[in-house]
Amino acid sequence: MLEEVERWLIDRSWSVSDRPLHRILAAKRATGQSVSVVLPALNEEETVGDIVSVIRHDLLLQTPLVDEIVVVDSGSTDRTAEVAAAAGATVVHRDEILPRLPAVPGKGEVLWRSLLVTRGDIVCFIDADLRDFSSDFVSGIVGPLLTEPDVQLVKAMYDRPLGGAAGQGGRVTELMARPLLNMHWPQLAGFVQPLGGEYAARRSLLEQLPFPVGYGVELGMLVDALHLVGLDALAQVDVGVRKHRHQDGQALGRMSAAIYRTAQLRLARGHLIRPALTQFERSGDNFEPRTYSVDTEERPPMTEIAEYQARRVA
Repeated sequence: MLEEVERWLIDRSWSVSDRPLHRILAAKRATGQSVSVVLPALNEEETVGDIVSVIRHDLLLQTPLVDEIVVVDSGSTDRTAEVAAAAGATVVHRDEILPRLPAVPGKGEVLWRSLLVTRGDIVCFIDADLRDFSSDFVSGIVGPLLTEPDVQLVKAMYDRPLGGAAGQGGRVTELMARPLLNMHWPQLAGFVQPLGGEYAARRSLLEQLPFPVGYGVELGMLVDALHLVGLDALAQVDVGVRKHRHQDGQALGRMSAAIYRTAQLRLARGHLIRPALTQFERSGDNFEPRTYSVDTEERPPMTEIAEYQARRVA
């Protein structure tokens, strides 16, 4: 590990207990910064309501850390939108945001569009499939942005159990993202959960970043933020244990392909020879090929979007 990273692990890796809530609130009042929480959601009716309820109770009503909770529904066919609204979130459909630009499927697309329907100086992203959710996930990653002026982006780190075994979640991280980062961007080797969906950042940084539309958004954001603001502006906070719905092996393969593509573009800013991934499923006595396209689109920095510029002027 680079000496720079070893130092970073000491200086920029914290625990949620390092910043009591009263200290974070004092910093929020002193700086006057506002906080938006965004949940990208697709068919998460079983979990999204509990997450919104916990954040609203702990960090909006009981303690005024969060100023708005926005759920961006990316085309759910279940009751995600209704459940989220009933729990107290502002619900916006992905297709209602920037309608002149047709939306494409993907998590990164939703996160990018969320910048147009939120107002916070700090934007906190939380996945909508978490179980046994704690508001520490929010306060933990927002805290450093309120207390450390030089910090621009904070990732949550946590244990990810799989099938009762501690630390066995995050298979795409261990098999794809971590090797890529260690080999090509060793300054980022200290991130425990580089692909984790729980992170917070200053709007002033997010609006300057391109957003891969799909699963590559977290890796792309880390790499681009490193180049834009440097390692010392990035941090991570231990928030405990993350429980969520695990994907099957083939879905993880598609995620891995998108992440590799995101890395490849940043290495060469070139093009994939074949932006597709073929997988196989057994059908009777045979294996049937299934080919999926790999996300090949990225959204530009939000500062280049006319509607966003107009909103800032207003």
